[in-house]
Amino acid sequence: MPARKPDRTSRPAVRRTSGRAAAQGKAANALPESMVTGKASPAKAAAGDTPVFAYIASLPQPHRGIAERIDALAARTLPGLQRSVKWGMSYYGVGDGWCFCCGGFAGHVKLMFVNGAALVPVPPVTPVAMGKATRGVELESPDDIDERQIADWMKQVAAVPGVGKTTTKAKAKKE
Repeated sequence: MPARKPDRTSRPAVRRTSGRAAAQGKAANALPESMVTGKASPAKAAAGDTPVFAYIASLPQPHRGIAERIDALAARTLPGLQRSVKWGMSYYGVGDGWCFCCGGFAGHVKLMFVNGAALVPVPPVTPVAMGKATRGVELESPDDIDERQIADWMKQVAAVPGVGKTTTKAKAKKE
């Protein structure tokens, strides 16, 4: 018996949108390229509150809402909080060291703690290319934010030397 040819008339109908409608739909839901590719955002490195607030404002929702809540929690939790944009993410620190960073990626916001492997409990996510001791969480919605736990991690990480911060022992050795 010869092989049966597929019935071309039985294909499911596919609703096509006009090119213009498709482009408008993509533009409305488009993420910045950096969030899709996993590369750093094009935000320029700059110290201070203003560049961090501009970076956060550039994020689409729900990422913006998550980053705003993390920023507000950090401001309430850490006296003398310093902000900076580095490597396309917002960085936070106290004294002369950076303690944690927050950045938007496709589908989530990463909140990463420098020296996070020493935190109790250890945050569950080990990021790629951010250092062996860095740990954090990936937040997909504002409902994922456990303010009490994150504030506790912020306090713990601020109590130890961060990136760029020298310990008293290291200062004494230099002198």
